Amino acid sequence: TPLIDHPAPCFQLPNLLNPTLTLDNRLLKNKVTIVNVWASWCAACVEEQQFIRTVAPSSQVQWLGFNYKADRQEALAWLQQYGNPYHYIAADAQGTAALDWGIYGTPETFVVDKKGFIRYKHIGPISLEDWQKDFVPLLTRLYQETV
Repeated sequence: TPLIDHPAPCFQLPNLLNPTLTLDNRLLKNKVTIVNVWASWCAACVEEQQFIRTVAPSSQVQWLGFNYKADRQEALAWLQQYGNPYHYIAADAQGTAALDWGIYGTPETFVVDKKGFIRYKHIGPISLEDWQKDFVPLLTRLYQETV
């Protein structure tokens, strides 16, 4: 992706859990963040969600979910069924913010450093092998960097 080593695109989206609140790029500052793009209509996201629920609590990073082109009620029902490992969930119902991120499907996952720069993009569900080989070494290094 051309976004690697560039600032994460600006976004301003409603919070899925509380649409009266807005989420934006300020969430990406001073914290290593995993931005995970998912949708309630995505079959591969179910498998990935189960994996994320096992690694998110111990990963020492912030998890931001991007709910992509999905009905809010269906997304909430999906979270009720499969669990919510995210610290925040942005609702991109029209997919407009996703275009800026270069998202063309689900699931897709980005690693953003403490300065708000995208350092990695993973397309498809995250497997244990992906997590151990690609994510853990990068997250460890980024977590240790100072802002």
